[in-house]
Amino acid sequence: MPTRNARKTPPKMPDAEANWFGHRAVSAQEKTGLVQAVFSSVAGNYDVMNDLMSGGLHRLWKDRLVRLMRPKAGQVLLDVAGGTGDVALRCYDRTQGQAHITVCDLNPEMLAVGRDKARDKGILDVPTPVGNPMRFIVGNAEKLPTDSNSVDTYSIAFGLRNVTHIDRALADAARVLRPGGRFFCMEFTSGVHPRLKPLYDRYCDVVMPLLGQYVAGDRASYEYLAESIQRFPAQEDLATRMRDAGFEQVSWQNLTGGIAVIHSGWKL
Repeated sequence: MPTRNARKTPPKMPDAEANWFGHRAVSAQEKTGLVQAVFSSVAGNYDVMNDLMSGGLHRLWKDRLVRLMRPKAGQVLLDVAGGTGDVALRCYDRTQGQAHITVCDLNPEMLAVGRDKARDKGILDVPTPVGNPMRFIVGNAEKLPTDSNSVDTYSIAFGLRNVTHIDRALADAARVLRPGGRFFCMEFTSGVHPRLKPLYDRYCDVVMPLLGQYVAGDRASYEYLAESIQRFPAQEDLATRMRDAGFEQVSWQNLTGGIAVIHSGWKL
């Protein structure tokens, strides 16, 4: 259920995020290319850095997300911005390979990491009654290469804040979902509990870039990622934008004091 004391970000024009990259003002065209460059740079170290930056909590958060999704055999699942396959592989395990799972990401380097992980588990070569149970495709969350009304469950984990036009992505999520389908977004947010907020902001400003510099050899990319967290809408603001995109029964669950949040909504 929505928390009552969620801290809101200042009101914005729709898709105002399209004109900033971290704390830098950019054009929408520039932002897409800059974000692509970030994820091309970090792809090889992405999973290791997630473990370091979250102290392994991201694994528990993703477990929680998939439990809420409740994927079932025979369903069509679409995981957007899920290149490294963490959510998709959990869905595969939960359905014992009996769901149709598509991982869609704009970045080929991130998708390559996910394909390798699936291949290492033998998933891409396993024949099942549903055919190939997992596929990896290049696509933009704002205009998915997916038919309308064809998806049972749409998920996007730690990806929405990197989309150039968030409202377009939400609208396209509603387009591809079938009536009765459900949308899930797990994301870092600016709406952290007030008692944690000062410490969390300092962690984003200081620790994340240092980890990026000394572990991944890429301080600039992790400065952007930290800044993108601080600029992302708080819980109620994102919920409002989901409703504007056509989702109903919108709710959210805070994880670890609101450091991460799972939003969900139905296409009815």
